[in-house]
Amino acid sequence: MTYRVREASRYRDCLHHWAVIRLLPKMQRIVVARFHSRSDADGYATTLKRLTPDALFIVVFDPVGDEEPE
Repeated sequence: MTYRVREASRYRDCLHHWAVIRLLPKMQRIVVARFHSRSDADGYATTLKRLTPDALFIVVFDPVGDEEPE
């Protein structure tokens, strides 16, 4: 059953290609959220920038997903 949940989650991630990424020191990054539309991702990134002005957020198009299958 865990496989099916992971598979469903992976399918959902494939539908959401726009990612908001927080850039970290030493060339590290973390995917904060994924969205279906770029305008939603831009709006979320703008809100995050207002809430945490010291952090750096970018919006990218990620067609294959950031995470490797386990």
